[in-house]
Amino acid sequence: MFDKILLAVDGSEHALHAARTAADLARSMKTSEIRIVTAYDFIPPYLGEPNMQYAIDARMESAKTIMQKAVHAVGDVPCEIHTELIEGPAAEAIIDVASTRKSNVIVMGSRGLGTLAGLLLGSTSQKVVAHAPCPVLIVR
Repeated sequence: MFDKILLAVDGSEHALHAARTAADLARSMKTSEIRIVTAYDFIPPYLGEPNMQYAIDARMESAKTIMQKAVHAVGDVPCEIHTELIEGPAAEAIIDVASTRKSNVIVMGSRGLGTLAGLLLGSTSQKVVAHAPCPVLIVR
């Protein structure tokens, strides 16, 4: 049923719990692929050099650390694990990857590390649920 799982992570505790849930889902559904996505903010071009390169390096390093923690939380699963680091707004990136990669389900945490917070769900979660091309599993 859920052959391709898209796991969206941002480094929050909810996201790591979502990673463990996605792994359990993959084990029980005999999934062929888990794709883990981390989105990071655009770097403003007005920073100039060398500040712009420092900002790029810092954001990439942070995204890689988040990805490593998510892969570790997923653990050993009987399917392929793919990772993607994407620059841009998180909700848009998640929706684009789900559409492009033909994901069967998106798994993500209910609240993340974003600066804006919704009342019940994080703003990214709300946007993904509203516009996703497939079912979305929100994990608390």
